[in-house]
Amino acid sequence: MPNVYVDGPPMEVDKKRQLTGEITDALERAYGFPRQAFVVIIRENPPENVCVGGELLCDRRARSDSD
Repeated sequence: MPNVYVDGPPMEVDKKRQLTGEITDALERAYGFPRQAFVVIIRENPPENVCVGGELLCDRRARSDSD
């Protein structure tokens, strides 16, 4: 059973439905397995928990808003 993990920012439930449906469609086409064979897990990470280049995303966002 293939598993897919999506790490990203929090999103609305409707967007999660759309995203996981599209991922499942792609997996079904690629593997040829039935939809029930796939597990998609969304792990949401708020901006204060993600660092890129030594800077938290919440700080990067605050800096770009003030420019």
